[in-house]
Amino acid sequence: MTVHFIGAGPGAPDLITVRGRDLVAASPVCLYAGSLVPREILGWCPSGARIVDTAPLDLDAIMAEIEAAHRAGHDVARLHSGDLSIWSAMGEQLRRLDALGIPYTVTPGVPAFSAAAATLARELTLPEIAQSVVLTRTSGRASSMPERETLAAFGATGATLAIHLSIHVVDKVVAELTPLYGADCPVAVVFRASWPDETVIAGTLATIAAEVAAAKLERTALILVGPALGNTDFRESALYSTGYDRRFRPRGGGAAP
Repeated sequence: MTVHFIGAGPGAPDLITVRGRDLVAASPVCLYAGSLVPREILGWCPSGARIVDTAPLDLDAIMAEIEAAHRAGHDVARLHSGDLSIWSAMGEQLRRLDALGIPYTVTPGVPAFSAAAATLARELTLPEIAQSVVLTRTSGRASSMPERETLAAFGATGATLAIHLSIHVVDKVVAELTPLYGADCPVAVVFRASWPDETVIAGTLATIAAEVAAAKLERTALILVGPALGNTDFRESALYSTGYDRRFRPRGGGAAP
């Protein structure tokens, strides 16, 4: 018996990986975060599968479901939204599974910031404009931020910021970042990236707070900030340059790999 932790992606059911889909189809038990994982994914569960929405459950109740499946010898598909590497609460579950000696696997998923960038049709790293993406958030009721991890500290680098779980404090985000990026810095807010009701608000640090308030967005939205979002005057990458000698394409050689 194995517990398969699966990143279900940002929302669109076809953005789950093939591996994740196949594991769902092979597992007699499916535990899914019902508030964020689309129900269409549950259509891949095998006939007669035990399907449990974990949204109303606490950690003890979730572990009780897993332990019952372990005793029965049934694999578990444990579905989380987005990708499991960030803000998934997977770590605390794995710690308990390690203590119980229950085996598990981890299958990555498409993260929200990646889906949002795809919706915007933007590359978040442009040559000599921004070469780093910072995934961060602001302090919330569920979890505070470490003292050194502030928007000001990250913003001082000039990197592209992907600010999660913070749409309710967009005024605070604007106030902290405007001195660092300037009022004209491009900002995009993507609500429920890849879902049918996906909404995009594009603006600048000077305008975005008012636009978010007008749209009445209060949750499930990602804030992207940085010059790469609106810059079209950037140097072309050396990756496909005819003057750049690569292992698979010698200088002045033929088509790119």
